[in-house]
Amino acid sequence: MDYDKLLWIIEQDSRLSAAQLAGMLGGTKEEVETKIKEFEENKTILGYKTIVDWDKTDREIVTALIEVKVVPQRGEGFDRVAARIYQFPEVDSVYLMSGGFDLMVLIEGKTMKEVALFVAQKLAVLDSVSATSTHFVLKKYKDKGVVFDEEKMEDKRTPMV
Repeated sequence: MDYDKLLWIIEQDSRLSAAQLAGMLGGTKEEVETKIKEFEENKTILGYKTIVDWDKTDREIVTALIEVKVVPQRGEGFDRVAARIYQFPEVDSVYLMSGGFDLMVLIEGKTMKEVALFVAQKLAVLDSVSATSTHFVLKKYKDKGVVFDEEKMEDKRTPMV
């Protein structure tokens, strides 16, 4: 059985049953269950998430991408700084980046002011942080491989003959 394909399929739709996965991969239900359990135990599978289009709900939410310049810690590089940042409950993701900034921090808040206060009072004051640049998400078109409002994205123009 192709275990990379198993992981890819689960990543696309984690609601598929072991029997469905086995049928797709040409294995047995027991093989799939055993391998998934192994992936969960060795932390290859870290969790299962649902992607929600919050714009279709009453919940107000602001998403921000914050670029962070960091002075790396001696002997530990960027890891210790990243760990301090991802400890904050507002932080959804932290990535080490190439380019003009070192880390990309993804956060969500109720308002732009709440995000700005997070940056000013929690992130920018960290000893290793030398600069930040905050970008607010205005609209999501695609997230984690899922297209939002796909019917609006259809090309409705008349084809040229």
